[in-house]
Amino acid sequence: MSEPKSLLLVTVDCLRADHTGFMGYPQPTTPFLDQLAAESMVFPKAITAGAPTYYSFPGILASRFPLALGREVVGIAPGEPTLATALQQAGYRTAAYVAANPYLSSRFGYAQGFEVFHDFLSEQLPYAREAPRARTRLNRQIAELAHKVSLLGRLYDDLYFQYCQRIALPRNETWNSLRRFPAANVLADHACGWLKSLDDEPFFLWLHFMDPHAPYYPPAEALKAMGKERASPTRGRYLNATWNGDPGARRLRKSRDEIVVLHDAGIRWVDNQLARLVESLRSSSRWNSCMFVFTADHGEEFLDHGGRFHPPSCAYQEILQVPLLVRVPGAEKKALSESPFSLVHLAPTILEALGMDAPEEFEGRDYWSEVQSGEGWDLAVSESIGRCTNPMDAQKRLGARVLVVQDRKFKLVLGFDNQQEDLFDLQRDPHELEPVPIGAERSARGRLLRAALHHLERRPSQRRREFAIRARIHQIGLEWDHSKMRSETPAS
Repeated sequence: MSEPKSLLLVTVDCLRADHTGFMGYPQPTTPFLDQLAAESMVFPKAITAGAPTYYSFPGILASRFPLALGREVVGIAPGEPTLATALQQAGYRTAAYVAANPYLSSRFGYAQGFEVFHDFLSEQLPYAREAPRARTRLNRQIAELAHKVSLLGRLYDDLYFQYCQRIALPRNETWNSLRRFPAANVLADHACGWLKSLDDEPFFLWLHFMDPHAPYYPPAEALKAMGKERASPTRGRYLNATWNGDPGARRLRKSRDEIVVLHDAGIRWVDNQLARLVESLRSSSRWNSCMFVFTADHGEEFLDHGGRFHPPSCAYQEILQVPLLVRVPGAEKKALSESPFSLVHLAPTILEALGMDAPEEFEGRDYWSEVQSGEGWDLAVSESIGRCTNPMDAQKRLGARVLVVQDRKFKLVLGFDNQQEDLFDLQRDPHELEPVPIGAERSARGRLLRAALHHLERRPSQRRREFAIRARIHQIGLEWDHSKMRSETPAS
């Protein structure tokens, strides 16, 4: 029997596929990963099971579509098998370092299977002073008068914004003081320390980085590596405030390129720290027995279709298509299929590559033999609740579904809230600018509609119904505790 392989799984928040060098991006965001791609399998079209984070990660870690347990369930159900629980049961040492994403916390079940789980949510970060939000009585009176004339009101709002950003805030910020999440080097330090504590047991280490996530505040070293060392923290704060506000289309377009630079520098910092982590594995002679998987939970929009960030209602490829790079020691590199590979299939494929069977509860299937042979797969399904911008709000979780089915050439988007049905020809129109007319491509439309119907009509197993009940009871308990805590908090 061959020596068990360890697993290093790296996920990055808000990283779209076309912002990595190994997927063709011209900016120097991923020089280390680009080198690693030469000895790895790079999936040309990896598709997340849903977006944002709370809809994507059940697919990545539990091989389960995000709405399979019902709309009200967020995260992993108590006792639900995951990649981590499967590896822990197989004797692996397990650890996770998650950069303060609240939707990937123990509250939502992600600590299951990890002997070390550090989400950094209880640690104080050096939050920057915010611009004043409560206007003085005089300012409110001026605003009220100004908004009686539309153009004058817009001018007042702009002047007040400029005052807040350029005068009211301090001028001595640093990139570190502005950051909202632990930077990649913090996670890499913890990971290196944990790895040094191990003996020769196989391990599973999961790292989730938030560096490219808004607000975009990369380290100065990352900006310098990108050739953008002249960017200042004060300018960065101004750009982020503009991008996060409602300044009008013209100002957003003016800010876009600089915002993308800050976002890209966050990717570069992750790449830099991964190089350091891999070097640590090499120095301890563990790299040659370590499987390395690099992907993202979803992408990020930069006005591609007029929007920003990654709302659950957005079903374009800049949100759904993510990078996927897999390195397996001793495996021959193959040219992979151009067909969409759903991240629902990632966990069972990883387990097969490690020589293990996947839990029977996984919805995805193992494609390791197809990866090794260069054969293809069929289609990918993504889903979300379009209006669920805050899953902490139970009512928002109960909205209508956005369902996407795509194959190698075509992509069907079904919006049940507004009866939307758009078919895109991704080969002819890769940027999804013009849906196929309703009467055209009937065969492709019918095929994808049948696949969508099959997805919606799946009957949950008894085991999955049990998970749904457990998850709902857990969710009610969390909501009750939260409500009780609020009611017992004295008014200030």
